[in-house]
Formats: sequence, structure tokens, C-alpha cells
Amino acid sequence: MLRAIAPVTFSALLLASLPSAPAAAFPSRSPSDTGGDSSVVPTNEMPGPLRQVGYDQRLGEQVPLDLPFRDEAGRAVRLGDYFAPRSDRPVILVLAYYRCPMLCDLVIQGVTSTLKPLTFNPGEEFDVVVASFDPKDTPQKAAERKRTTLHDYGRTGHDAGWHFLTGPQPSIDALTRAVGFRYVYDKERDEYAHPAGMVILTPGGKVSRYLFGIDFPPRNVRFGIIESSGERIGTAVDQLLLYCYHYNPAIGRYSAAALNILRLAAGATVIGLVALVVVLRRRESQQPRPAGI
Repeated sequence: MLRAIAPVTFSALLLASLPSAPAAAFPSRSPSDTGGDSSVVPTNEMPGPLRQVGYDQRLGEQVPLDLPFRDEAGRAVRLGDYFAPRSDRPVILVLAYYRCPMLCDLVIQGVTSTLKPLTFNPGEEFDVVVASFDPKDTPQKAAERKRTTLHDYGRTGHDAGWHFLTGPQPSIDALTRAVGFRYVYDKERDEYAHPAGMVILTPGGKVSRYLFGIDFPPRNVRFGIIESSGERIGTAVDQLLLYCYHYNPAIGRYSAAALNILRLAAGATVIGLVALVVVLRRRESQQPRPAGI
């Protein structure tokens, strides 16, 4: 299991002064677990509760699909409503809370911005599920966030592919634990410290990819969606690029695979040389031969 570095915050001030926090060896924490205790484990890397915040990468982990939530319309739903057999699409999961003073807004805006240039559409090639980890959030807050997000997204006809959920603490605990999302509640500020990023899940609800931060390169998101779908979508160009770029779980990004690029370049060189020889031989055979030869 990998532990990742991701931005965290209690407020805009903390975000500016402490842009990232290293993950530590802790299970997922909820308000009832931590009680705002900032001295669980000593470390010199980060002050206070930020020591407990981060992502534990659990690639291949099955998220519990029977967890009860409520959607932005107040309807009772199960997490499994967005996965197989009801849907055959991968899911971009964003964990956020709707009254977050800064970081959650930036994460959701980052997701919205990176999806705009993609030819893939929510509700067609994939779904977006934003799940609040604050049990005090309400469907009304979720509906407000969805309206703002769809306005920012600006592409009509895809509302059904965006889902904003709220739920009880047991559902929140089970979901955050499954994807390795570690956060801490501060009673004095009535805010959460939490990591920033998205988790891409397969149509069956297994953790496939983590992308960290608030700025997600569209290429990385496209590759993540394609691979999480079992490569059932995408173009021949996508398949070629996926050969040249590999997912690096240590940084939550796709990076160039140097060996594959060299192999591809070598193969292209060989093909080019063979084609050149064929062309030269054809030209030679088409030239008139001198008389008497």
C-alpha cells in the first residue's frame, strides 16, 4: 500500500503556508475517532493534526457498494447505484465537504476545468460522484454545489452524469477507509483538514487510479478513465499514448515510459529503413537498362 503526499488545509491561511502534508501510517479518521486530538503520533514533519492527513493508495480495493447516502435531490440512494450492474461506466470520486472554506472548492473547480476539454462526457463515458465527508452536510447544500459546478462546467445535457451525495457517519467512514482518505476534524475551527485529489473507480467499484492536487492535467484524467474502463473507450491514438505513458502511483500521475518510447522509436526506425530499401529497389528496377546488357 502506497502513501501519498497531497495538499491539505484547515483554512486559506493554512493552505497558503502549508501547501502539502505527508501521509502517515494512520487509519481513516472521523470526528468521533480523533476528537480534534493533534498529538496522536509525534513527528517533526508537520505540526498538529496535519500529521494524520493524506491518502493511503489502495489500488484494487473494492469500495462497499451497499452504503446508504442521499443525493442532491434528497433521494435515498446506495453507492452501488452508480456502478455495475446499473452502470458500466468508471466513476471519478471526489471527497469534499460543501462548506469547506477553500480547498474543496479548488478541487471541484479543478475537476470541472479538466473535464471541459475532454471529448468524453459525464453520463456517457464516465460519471462524477462528489461525496461529502461531513455528516452535517445536507442535500440542499449538495444541490447548491451541483448548480454551481454545472454552471462552471458549461456543457449542457450532461447533468445526469454528476452526483452530489451526503450521508451518515458510518457510510462516510466506510467509504473514506476503502479509498485510504485520511482527514481530521478540528472542533475549535469546526473545519476539516484533508488531502486534495480524485480517485477513479472501475465500473465494478474498485480503486483504479489516484490523481492528487487541485490541478489535473486533462491527459492524465483521460488516461485514467480509459484504463479504469478496461480500455473499452478511447481511440487508437490513446492506445499508442498509453504505451508511451505509464501510471506512476508514487506521484499519482502519468509519466513517460522511457523504455517503451525507445522501443517505439526503434521500431519506427526499422520500418522506415525497410520502406526506404523497398522504394530504392523499385526505382532501380524501373530504370531502363543499357542496350546489350
